[in-house]
Amino acid sequence: MSFRDLSLSDEVLRALDEAGYKEPTPIQTQAIPAALQGRDILGIAQTGTGKTAAFTLPMIDILGAGRARARMPRSLILEPTRELAAQVADSFEKYGKYHKLSKALLIGGVSFGDQEKLLDRGVDVLIATPGRLLDHFQRGKVLLNGVDVLVIDEADRMLDMGFIPDIERLMSLITQRHQTLFFSATMPSEIKRLTDRFLTNPKVIEVARPATAAATVEQALVFVNGRDREKRAKLRDLIRAETVQNAIIFCNRKRDVQVVFRSLERHEFSVGQLHGDMDQSSRMETLAKFKNNEIQLLVASDVAARGLDIPAVSHVFNFDPPTHADDYVHRIGRTGRAGRAGKAFTLTTSEDRKLVSAIEKLLGMPIPPSTTSDQAGAAPAPGVDAEAGGERRARKGRDRKPRERRDAKPQDDKPREVKPREDKPKAETVQPVPSQPEKARDDKPRSERPQNARQSDRRNDRPDEQRAARPDRFQDRNRNDKPQNPRHRRRDEEDDVSVVGFGDNVPAFLQRAPRSA
Repeated sequence: MSFRDLSLSDEVLRALDEAGYKEPTPIQTQAIPAALQGRDILGIAQTGTGKTAAFTLPMIDILGAGRARARMPRSLILEPTRELAAQVADSFEKYGKYHKLSKALLIGGVSFGDQEKLLDRGVDVLIATPGRLLDHFQRGKVLLNGVDVLVIDEADRMLDMGFIPDIERLMSLITQRHQTLFFSATMPSEIKRLTDRFLTNPKVIEVARPATAAATVEQALVFVNGRDREKRAKLRDLIRAETVQNAIIFCNRKRDVQVVFRSLERHEFSVGQLHGDMDQSSRMETLAKFKNNEIQLLVASDVAARGLDIPAVSHVFNFDPPTHADDYVHRIGRTGRAGRAGKAFTLTTSEDRKLVSAIEKLLGMPIPPSTTSDQAGAAPAPGVDAEAGGERRARKGRDRKPRERRDAKPQDDKPREVKPREDKPKAETVQPVPSQPEKARDDKPRSERPQNARQSDRRNDRPDEQRAARPDRFQDRNRNDKPQNPRHRRRDEEDDVSVVGFGDNVPAFLQRAPRSA
């Protein structure tokens, strides 16, 4: 069957011939005639089967007759990400080049003023993300009363991103009777409930079992003993071992996207990054470079996992197994598109067993281990920092050596001679020897002088009756009169003088008379 058998207009067929498309895919064969008849459609097909063309081609013919009014678009296409919305806009440019259809793209990261100017002129096709469309509606810049065709693409992705409440609100704003087209690769129960509510006698098109991978994609698991550093080293070995024309490397977190990107860039790979924290101009520029083969590798988050039509992607590397098993199908669907062969490698550790088990349960088959990873090069020896380029001693495991003391001296085999200890005469008291003569104002040694004059006066200014009643309590006690610790001696004191008992410096509490019973 060819596109001429699908009742498309001559202008659309001419654009398809120039684009090089000759035969429709199974979902296009069933969806295009039903859409031209005005029926609601629920399309379920694996990613990479041509769902975008399945609704853009009939929409171009449906909207060919008619005229757009200001702020009232004639059709609405909702997409979960900016990249998908921009890609659908490119499809209308490609297939509708011989139709005078106006379109507007409402996505984040672009000025509101430019988008409002397009809406004021009137558009036939409005392509938007739910958040930005609601912003324009609340500003009063767009009305949804005149929508004739509503398309919700990647509906299950909308569910994952939390857009379902926004979609329900937007669909309630479309008061006119309209045609609704739902397309998705998976069909969770929440999406099924939504379709039952808003679709009227839809034509269900299911060309493949939900959540199945394309048969043209060769899948493999790569087991890594270690954490992120070892995974980055194994990833580089896989890229070098495989014949990679271009590849997408998926990470679960935006922070990991930046880390893997810097690692590959440091090892002189042709690489770019794509994640949600980048501004829109940088995201579009990076994606354009990847499509034009200006960069070979693209490290991305799941914003690139849905619907990006880059036919020549040869490999997909999952740096992390996806948290949601459905995302695995969409990730590996970036390769093996349009009948081409592709390979998908998933790096996994012992901590990822539950994620891998969920993926295999969804696919209904185990993912075989990789044979390429064994030939990709031996892992660096323990203690070798591959990214820094230098060797380090392993700090963990059995290779750790006891730390040597810095002051240890080499020992020889001769026995050490032990000298007999000389008994030194013991002195009864220790008299501090001042290193310098005291000042003329006081002839007493420093240790016998009070540190504070007020403290000395406070001790001596006691009533005579109290001092006579308790002579032991009001005895003059100076902390400098206490026996000194041999460790705290002054340098000029004699080291061979030892202290016996308390000497003359007996503490005051030992001099108190015992109380009578």
